[in-house]
Amino acid sequence: MSFFKKLKERMFKSSSRLDEGLEALVEDQPDDASKDSAPDSPRPATAAPAPAADPATARAGLLGRILGRDDAPRRVLDDDMLEELEDVLIGADMGVETAARVTANLSQGHYGRKLTVAEIKTLLADEIARIMDPVAKPLPLYPARPQVVLVVGVNGAGKTTTIGKLASQFKGAGKSVMIAAGDTFRAAAVEQLQIWGARADVPVLTAPEGSDPASLAYDALSRARADGVDLLMIDTAGRLQNRADLMEELAKILRVLRKLDPDAPHNTLLVLDATTGQNALNQVEIFRKLADVSGLIMTKLDGTARGGVLVALADRFGLPIHAIGVGEQIDDLQAFDPAEFAAALVGVDRTDQA
Repeated sequence: MSFFKKLKERMFKSSSRLDEGLEALVEDQPDDASKDSAPDSPRPATAAPAPAADPATARAGLLGRILGRDDAPRRVLDDDMLEELEDVLIGADMGVETAARVTANLSQGHYGRKLTVAEIKTLLADEIARIMDPVAKPLPLYPARPQVVLVVGVNGAGKTTTIGKLASQFKGAGKSVMIAAGDTFRAAAVEQLQIWGARADVPVLTAPEGSDPASLAYDALSRARADGVDLLMIDTAGRLQNRADLMEELAKILRVLRKLDPDAPHNTLLVLDATTGQNALNQVEIFRKLADVSGLIMTKLDGTARGGVLVALADRFGLPIHAIGVGEQIDDLQAFDPAEFAAALVGVDRTDQA
């Protein structure tokens, strides 16, 4: 199964939420109502009971949508519809500012037109892809050996499995890789990295539980330089409940790395859990202060209806999005493709456009 198909199938919670909202936008207000209502007329305090749907009409409308016929329900893109569309996007965790920007851009050139759900989805997917295209960048590879990649993020975001998957993928691409299990306070994280290391035939440097992560980072870089390793990936702790300690710990790691290589780390990746929704924005703010974050990886897009937060992250911070994850297997972490993501998020089928 292609990654796009996995993405589309596993992001069903996000796409189904948008689907439901968009269907309601168009079908709850028939053409006649949109033509007859004055733009400035107040909305009634109590809506009249909706007439019973005619089964034959409903079947015809569904068939029209499936076949792409012109009798599919339509609604004029006016101020009321834009306001309701903005609410739908906020409900998909796109955030207030980004949702407002998306709807404003979507209205340009389309305001006053009658649109079907399929047309709205296509316009949305195009606009989301346009916003995200500038940040879709693979993890850069430099001639420096070793290239030091520091991986940060809160505990539970998926740092450990992300490091394992990246290490395995780079090893499969012919790069020599080493992992430093720098989260010395969590035995489970160390064990998980050792499993990934054994699977990918990648060495994993460890230290006794509770030992100094900076000392391990120094030893790992020394060893990687001596062995001529291409890529050194360093895991870190993510205990945000005490930011002062974490800040000092990360600062110390940076200091000792730069004693050996003034340019290290060459990349600082922030791993985010999609299920946290808008809280991901706060995490980016925090970790940009704790460490000089150079790029993002988002995991667990398969377990949430909050996939829209990735659009908000791109719109607000403009940081490169290197990869996204939709599962536990090694090939469930792939380079970020804005068009595929946008299509999966809004439920557009673009498999035939490859």
